[in-house]
Amino acid sequence: MAIDQVSTLPHPLRPLSPAELSKARDIVVKAQGGDGIGLFFRSALVDEPKKEELTSFLAAEHEGRVPDVVPPRQVKLLYDVIKDGKAQLTETVIDVDAGIIRDTKAFESRCQTSYTAQEFGMFQDICMATDMFKSALEEFILPENFAVTIDPWPYGGPDVDEDIPRYMQGLVYARDMSKNNVDSNHYAYPLPIIPVMDVATKKLVRVDRLATGGKGDSLYPPPPGSKPRKLFENSRPAEYVPELLDRPFRTDMKPINVIQPEGASFKVHADNLVEWQKWRFRVGFTLREGAVLHDVCYDNRPILYRLSFSEMTVPYGDPRPPFQRKQAFDFGDGGIGRAANNLKLGCDCLGAIHYFDCVMVNTEGQPDLAKNVVCLHEQDNGIGWKHTNFRTGRAVVTRLRELVIQFVATLANYEYVFAYKLDTAGGISIETRATGVVSVVPIDEGKTSGYGNIVNPGVLAQNHQHIFAVRIDPAIDSYGAGDTAVVLEESHPVPMNPETNPHGNGYEIRRRRVERAGFADAEPKLNRVLRLEHATKKNEISGKNVGYKLVPSATQLLLADDRSVQAARAPFAKHHLWFTGYRDGELWAAGEFTNQAPREEGGVKAMVERGDWFVDESVENGVNGATTNGVSHEQEEEKGKKSSPVVWSVFGLTHNPRVEDWPVMPVEIHQFHLRPADFFTSNPALDIPSTRNESSVLVPCCDDSSSSGNVNGTQSSTCCSSTSLRTDSTLQQNPVTHLQGTGPDVDPKDLPIGAPKEKRRLSATLSNLFSWKKD
Repeated sequence: MAIDQVSTLPHPLRPLSPAELSKARDIVVKAQGGDGIGLFFRSALVDEPKKEELTSFLAAEHEGRVPDVVPPRQVKLLYDVIKDGKAQLTETVIDVDAGIIRDTKAFESRCQTSYTAQEFGMFQDICMATDMFKSALEEFILPENFAVTIDPWPYGGPDVDEDIPRYMQGLVYARDMSKNNVDSNHYAYPLPIIPVMDVATKKLVRVDRLATGGKGDSLYPPPPGSKPRKLFENSRPAEYVPELLDRPFRTDMKPINVIQPEGASFKVHADNLVEWQKWRFRVGFTLREGAVLHDVCYDNRPILYRLSFSEMTVPYGDPRPPFQRKQAFDFGDGGIGRAANNLKLGCDCLGAIHYFDCVMVNTEGQPDLAKNVVCLHEQDNGIGWKHTNFRTGRAVVTRLRELVIQFVATLANYEYVFAYKLDTAGGISIETRATGVVSVVPIDEGKTSGYGNIVNPGVLAQNHQHIFAVRIDPAIDSYGAGDTAVVLEESHPVPMNPETNPHGNGYEIRRRRVERAGFADAEPKLNRVLRLEHATKKNEISGKNVGYKLVPSATQLLLADDRSVQAARAPFAKHHLWFTGYRDGELWAAGEFTNQAPREEGGVKAMVERGDWFVDESVENGVNGATTNGVSHEQEEEKGKKSSPVVWSVFGLTHNPRVEDWPVMPVEIHQFHLRPADFFTSNPALDIPSTRNESSVLVPCCDDSSSSGNVNGTQSSTCCSSTSLRTDSTLQQNPVTHLQGTGPDVDPKDLPIGAPKEKRRLSATLSNLFSWKKD
């Protein structure tokens, strides 16, 4: 009865509805609007309940009882209040059930929020309408039938002496219109100019000229010549759309179909609750983060309170001005969720698919439904576990199945594929894939550059990095605020010594609990592992704390000089792991306002510096010297407070482009994993059926038809049959080949006692292995 009562309550984490957005918008318009006042809406999202309130609700939900308190349903709107030509960025939180405003705050002018599609969209039209841009184009002669197009970009970090309003810059290209195809690749023809626009006044500020030299040439562009300069004289097209390719399609690739004849194994509820193979979680979606996983549980045991991609910075390594400003924060500057693709069945996701939509807001504050922004599907990921007992000739094998929660974002030239993958062994994989078109600039023909690679005549793909941050809010087997501990575990060699390591083969595991906010880095030489553990609950088998483990990715981090604006804007990109104290609403590794920011404000560095701690006792030894940050222990306690830990996993891709990345790059894939570590009492995937896939068939070699055909009729329907090895060779069947004993098993009571040493029988294993004969 209690469970039924809980299931009828509207869940606090349910997705935003059009009706809720419309109601919130109307309340704001009534409160903020008026004569001579305009409202320009930027974003709308569910204002997630305070953690203390929500965890109380979740605990009641999982226990099947009615919660004592249901958190209020609140919507957060971000918008400009425009009066007398000036825009005031404002945020309002509305309780849509009560129909009242709970909070409103106005931001300082230096706080530049992300660009909207409308702001990006007006950039090209404004450029094309100005004499300044036309004058810049007159410095060049384009081939006949070439048209100009512009990719709008965030302005990046201002120079040290710059005090600027809301700016935007653009990368300029040309498209060959003679092909009568608007999908002809314009990135093959970059122009050496970058226009800069004041977004507020909608006026072009200037047009920067670009240096196009190679190794040994100046960092700065030469002054314009007396005559226009011809462009693209020896350039080549670089097409990727099928109808324009310069090569035939492969004809020997046969289809692979993902078929689930009995349907999908997962269940999706109307409020975005997903249940699959003992997993249970809720899917959220925000304009900034894309897909978010809430309340991730296995067999009704909580593991994660919230899991999300928090930020990505893409700094370019070309030191020639103005490329120092070419540093995007794709979550904070534009919004990954806002750029999410409408995923297509059979293309982006294969098999039995469920799609999630998202209600977004247009500039008028009205609901705008974004379709198919997240896909959910199962996939096979090879063998899950296997063992063969060659004594009996029996093998048992199961498959590892994953549930994939995936979204794809297109940001100018690049595509990013983000995925959470839950598996049948209790593991969670977090994956990113980078594809699309590399960002390019012009280079004088015949020259090479240390700042990138030539991928097409006159086209330089610049060296750059992609550095990601994933936010992990753990809830290891409990929602209690002090119940999750973070531990760093390392494996160290032990010097050879007669007392503890006489033969030198031993090593020891060293553990230290992370007791204060700080940071750490990957260390493969020590196999540094991050363990998320319940602080007191022990595994009944091992006696260790129940938990999950994460091996931080030992990838290269930010290469920009510590004194640079690029580094000041992205301190998160300097370490692989950050540990911060929980605060409601703190979700951004680089701070809330990354757009045009000269430095980080409110990101992980600032969170660490305030000095939160996770345990009551004082700390003597911290993590990588991050316990004090130049502030005394007493001062830190005054600024900080005891909090539950949040972990930020940072990893990078240093992309020095290859010719093979052109004209569209194969995916670059990165994964890291959360794996159970003493969370269960055995392999949680033991109960996976070892079922033979009946649609698998043999493929003959060459033209030998005698070896073809379906063998299912003579094979067992499972992958654990004792007949599975009967076709093996004698060598394959021999247990000794596989370092197993020959058998048969012997009762110790049947062993002879006290037999003369010289008459003892040699072991059956050695006899078989060396073909020795009994004397």
